[in-house]
Amino acid sequence: MSENTYFPAPDTEGGWRTLSDRDEARRTAGIDPAKIDDVFEFIKGSTKNGGLLVVRHGWLVYERYFGKGHREATPNSGSCGKSFTSVAVGILMAERPDLFPEGLDQGIFTETYLPPQAFPLSDPRKAEIKLGQLLSFSAGIRGNNPCYEEGEERTVDPVGPDGWQAMVDEIALGKREGMYNDGRAFSAVSLWCEPGGGYSYATASIHIASIMLRHVTGMEMEAFIAEKLAKPLGWGRFGFGYHNTEAGAHTPGGGGMALRATDMLRFLYMLLHGGVWAGRQVVPADYVAQCGTVSPYNPHYPYSLQFTVNATGLAPELPNDAYWKAGSGGHALYVVPSLDLIVWKLGGRDEQFGESNTHLSEVPTNDNRDGWTRTVEDGPALRKTLEMVVGAIGR
Repeated sequence: MSENTYFPAPDTEGGWRTLSDRDEARRTAGIDPAKIDDVFEFIKGSTKNGGLLVVRHGWLVYERYFGKGHREATPNSGSCGKSFTSVAVGILMAERPDLFPEGLDQGIFTETYLPPQAFPLSDPRKAEIKLGQLLSFSAGIRGNNPCYEEGEERTVDPVGPDGWQAMVDEIALGKREGMYNDGRAFSAVSLWCEPGGGYSYATASIHIASIMLRHVTGMEMEAFIAEKLAKPLGWGRFGFGYHNTEAGAHTPGGGGMALRATDMLRFLYMLLHGGVWAGRQVVPADYVAQCGTVSPYNPHYPYSLQFTVNATGLAPELPNDAYWKAGSGGHALYVVPSLDLIVWKLGGRDEQFGESNTHLSEVPTNDNRDGWTRTVEDGPALRKTLEMVVGAIGR
């Protein structure tokens, strides 16, 4: 990386450099804004509220919003927050090598890493879980169906907790079970497979990583992120959601990051540059590298350290080095190193923007989109959005 590599100032000091002229955007950033307009119209069918921001070669070439979306809006971004928990753990590992002499092989289900509430372990096999398995959802902790073993689908019953329930400490640690409104039981008491034996999208798993961080640092993860990420990257206001649920007692490690759209870009831009920000190694380069490729801790499904990766060709229409994370409400973040590209697809249900959810004041807009009807489901919108953005790049 060149000493002259561009990094944006905080928005209060000028923010991102932009290319407002469309011809200049084509020449300088190699991207056609008219085609990004098509992407913007497409995603408006997938979420009532949202926006689209695209950065290429360090230029903010596109930024538009709709509904409650706004540059100053700070909605609960759902599971996109899982990526921040993972990165926070990566920072912690670099700062406290004495605590993690085995790196991601470290077993953390001991009194050194978890509070007394975690013991005795609800399943003795949890003692064998490695940190890398916890972060890549191959620890055996119950999550959503389908699960995978060596690429083959499996079904677990009962399922694990999801949503805010999975981010309540005693539920995540297997000390309390529950039931969804539709009558389905959930539980994280027993493992569904041996540690390392399969992949299950288990929000409780990554929340346990945040419990560990809180226990060993003595501070809430939100405060840790404020010091280790928000400050060096120059974020404005941010917080976490789920304050309107039982999960609001602590920073929810399984989701809920609430930050401004251009600050989400700063997070992605830091990842794009291998964990570096303005000459400072904010996140270890090797950790960032593992975020974007197949994890040795998860041979079952292309999900690394809290990012879906395309290294195995999961989405053949996308670059092999692309990686992304989706969040409830239609949010999605994307990083494509080979194209020097980052994208933030802002989404959000009405309540995700509410102050009761995030404890951050809602920014009013004049676009309430009354009568909005969904025309695109979240699943297809996730990959199609990036496919269309990539298609707008000149060859």
